[in-house]
This record gives sequence, C-alpha cells and structure tokens, in this order.
Amino acid sequence: MKKIGMVGGISWTSTLDYYRLINEGVNQKLGGLHSAELVLFSLNFAEVQQRSWEGVYELFLDACQVLKQAKVDALVLGANTAHLYADRIEQEIQLPLINIITEMAQHILTTGVRKVGLLGTKFTMEMDFYREKLESYGLEVIIPDSADTRDYIQYVVKEELGRGEIRPESKEKFIAIAQELTLAGAEGIILGCTEIPLLVSQSDFSFPVFDTTQIHAMAIVDYMLS
Repeated sequence: MKKIGMVGGISWTSTLDYYRLINEGVNQKLGGLHSAELVLFSLNFAEVQQRSWEGVYELFLDACQVLKQAKVDALVLGANTAHLYADRIEQEIQLPLINIITEMAQHILTTGVRKVGLLGTKFTMEMDFYREKLESYGLEVIIPDSADTRDYIQYVVKEELGRGEIRPESKEKFIAIAQELTLAGAEGIILGCTEIPLLVSQSDFSFPVFDTTQIHAMAIVDYMLS
C-alpha cells in the first residue's frame, strides 16, 4: 500500500469526511482489519482565513515539506480552493499530487455531462484556476450570476459549515441556488467545496450532483492500492 500525505484542517469538518471515506474505501477493497496508511498535517483554519487564500502558499508548502520528510508516496490537499497552488506545490516538492480538479473532470466525463454548475468558495467560483482546468477537459462551467449569491455561499461555507453548523434554512437556499444553475443550462452541479457535501447531497436533487470530497477520496484509495 502506498502512503498518502494529506494537508487537512481546511476545514477540520471536511477532513473528518476524508479520513472516514479513505479508510472505508481501503477496507472495502482489502477487507479484514485493513485501513489506510496516511499521514495528516492539519492546519489551523483560522490562520488560513487570516492570511486569505492568496497569502497561504507558504503554509501549504511547509506542510507538504513535513509530509515529504515522513516519506509519503503522494500528496493530497484536502480542499478545492487549495488547488490554486496544486501544480506549483507538486513541482516544488517533487512528489505526485492527487489533484481534485483532475479527478473531478475525469469522473464527470464518464457520466456524459458536459455543462456543469460550480458551487464553491468565492475564490473557487471566481478565479480562473478551477474553471480553466475543467475547461481543458472539454467541460463548460457556469457559476451563480449574482455576486450576492456568491457572497452568501462563501459565508455559509466559512461561518457555518467550517464550524460544523448545519442549518436547514441554508440547505434550502443551496438547493434553490443549484436549481437556478440547472435552469441556466447546467446538466449537473459540482459541489466544489469539501464542506458543501455536509449540507446537501445527491439525494436532495433529481439531476447529477458531483461530490468532490467523495470522488477525490475514491481516487486517493485507487492510487494507494495501485
């Protein structure tokens, strides 16, 4: 089994899901008492927020350097927005990095969906890095038109889900936002923040919903056992 080094704590609530899904995935494939060989470096999410996403590269780099010293075989960034730095980190650390955007794009292609709505942090929705990587696989990406809607999604992710708070009114609003994207032509919705699946899931929708946490975790398991 290959050993994974994971940068987590961004936030701890979604890192819990990663840890569970990866270990469950390994056990389902190997049986018995098998579980994942995983080294976790959990960041202080408050420090990430204080620096803002544009200023946290050194935090991620330092964490990955510690993980490399632990002799891991590959790296994982446990957040969609952190993949702003994925290619740069992979090049500097010189270890494979299991990229959540790549895995998401490849998974979506197998479903026949070609136009997707993207929900995530403001950075994930508004910056180029996420959309352009998806588009390089032939996907068309749309986000909520309203800046107020994007601000609302950011607030819920950071101030509610990042603290482990699940509010019914927020769930209803997220469902309505996703439905609006389908009315704008989206054939499926990417839950492009690893906290969002804490709030909504495929069972809440009649159209395809792509859970980045789950898809990433399964790709990690496949790599570990390859």
